[in-house]
Amino acid sequence: MIHVNDSNFKETVLDSHKPVLVDFWAEWCMPCQMVAPAVEEIAKENDGNFKVCKLNVDEGRETAGTYGIMSIPTLALFKNGNMVEVMVGALPKESILEKIKPHLN
Repeated sequence: MIHVNDSNFKETVLDSHKPVLVDFWAEWCMPCQMVAPAVEEIAKENDGNFKVCKLNVDEGRETAGTYGIMSIPTLALFKNGNMVEVMVGALPKESILEKIKPHLN
């Protein structure tokens, strides 16, 4: 799990050669706490096809604003520098994987 912020988002996420799943979250957000274990499992079980990052919206306000993140948790998949999938809410692991699978090589 890679923690990103406004200063390293471009380098870590947008410039990545692999797809990147970004968890937009905040410490005070209970639904964010509910989805965190699923995101952590996805990161651990990932076979290297994509990266998993977390961006605390309180520390990454500029990036969250750039991508129109209005509700958290929001999970977004970035591929080739573009946001290609967005999931809002505390989704189960299977639903997250189902949404990102079509975008993986």
